Amino acid sequence: MFDMAGEDAVQFGLGEPDFQPPDLAIEAFTRAMREGRNKYTTTAGLPPLRQKIAEMWHHLVPTLDESNVCITMSGTNALLDIFLAIVNPGDKVMIPEPYFPLYPPDVVICGGTPTFYPCKFENGFVPSISDLEEIVDSDTVAILYNFPSNPTGGNVNEEQRDQLVDFARKNDLWLISDEVYDRIVYDGPHVSFLGTGYDKMVMVQSFSKTFAMTGWRIGYLLSPDKDFMGELTKMQYYVTACSNDAMQHAVLEALEKNPEYPEEMCAEFKSRRDLICGRLNAMPGVTCHVPTGAFYVFPKIEVPGMNSEEIALKLLEGGVLCSPGTAFGSAGEGHLRFAYTIGREDISRGMDRVESVLSKLID
Repeated sequence: MFDMAGEDAVQFGLGEPDFQPPDLAIEAFTRAMREGRNKYTTTAGLPPLRQKIAEMWHHLVPTLDESNVCITMSGTNALLDIFLAIVNPGDKVMIPEPYFPLYPPDVVICGGTPTFYPCKFENGFVPSISDLEEIVDSDTVAILYNFPSNPTGGNVNEEQRDQLVDFARKNDLWLISDEVYDRIVYDGPHVSFLGTGYDKMVMVQSFSKTFAMTGWRIGYLLSPDKDFMGELTKMQYYVTACSNDAMQHAVLEALEKNPEYPEEMCAEFKSRRDLICGRLNAMPGVTCHVPTGAFYVFPKIEVPGMNSEEIALKLLEGGVLCSPGTAFGSAGEGHLRFAYTIGREDISRGMDRVESVLSKLID
């Protein structure tokens, strides 16, 4: 659908910040390459960077050090490392639905079976324990949580988080927490699954969204379980051997000298969130939660006789690119995903077009 969009289409499709990385990170990247940091590096990553990351999480787990961290070539690389380490043929992994599209195929690549638990609109896209209990069985080895969520923007409070951790503990599951949007949160602090006292967990992280480094392809894995981190580092060696050396120096520079950069982006995203949610909720046939994290809205769109893909195609004809909910699993039917990673003027222009198209379809 992306390649069908005309040049004048308002682009709500791609989940990529419309910011540049911090200037000092770009300068550090260039400087590191000129200084000869263009060789292989250790599989786990640059020790000072890993130590800096560990210290960033000391408010939750004060004992973390560099051995609890492995640098990866993106959050998606990190996910594959995890599944390679824990999934054997016949094992099941519980995946949220709607889901980030790479979750299920990564499980399948490793010989496992993804089983989907519902994250329902009426519950703010947070799963219920009763739904989870109906799905888990003796072949299930892990459950993956993604908060703040792509595609829904759904998020958890501490009580909900604790219930989800207790479910994993009760069923002796590996808890995989995808928290790549942890610095893009609104109306309160990020609620992490780290530091809850359940150490059979691993966190997936990335600098793509929080430091606008999507094309750099750099992220990390973090777990309180050092033995498990050894297994993950082994998988990282098998998959990519090591991450880019110069890039790691640039990320370290950003973390040390411009740590507030994600908050600067977040303030702008919050203004865009308020704008797009206000516009969508004023349209007939549209109901939209106001997300507390990430930069997506996942409104329910009701047009009689049309499914989400058909609605998305009609919007595309009207000059608006968005994603049909079914791109994120069958549970996404009846929804569209809009990424508010464009300026407010473009959001307003796009919402004018959405309103015009929907009014014609509903009338």
